[in-house]
Amino acid sequence: MIQQKAKGIKGERELIHLFHQAGWSAIRSAGSGSSHYPSPDILAGNAVRRVAIECKVTKDKKKYFPDEEIEQLKTFSQKFGAESWIGVRFPREPWYFLLLEDLERTGNLWAVSLEQAKRKGLIVDELLEKENRNL
Repeated sequence: MIQQKAKGIKGERELIHLFHQAGWSAIRSAGSGSSHYPSPDILAGNAVRRVAIECKVTKDKKKYFPDEEIEQLKTFSQKFGAESWIGVRFPREPWYFLLLEDLERTGNLWAVSLEQAKRKGLIVDELLEKENRNL
């Protein structure tokens, strides 16, 4: 469990560096899953956009998210005025970012597979440049 947590923290820090290198500001919300209040793993923004990201690093081909995690991300994002994104990193793959509506409903969980992430997700550069397409 500790090794898995360390892998997640390392992944979050990697994203923070990527956002800063692209000229954005970004912070990690340490212990985001254990707070009484909804909070994303990463909050990032620039003069045009704000994004709230729930991050997952997995060794599997599919990653699952409980309802509560998705609801907390939605709640925080709506109150803060940020876009809600799921960031997932599969082995030997880049980060993929998906909108909540791109997740698959599987019983009482939400899921994203590697194939789905490749098909519907954005990579870091695409997420960061999304603002240019909206101007």
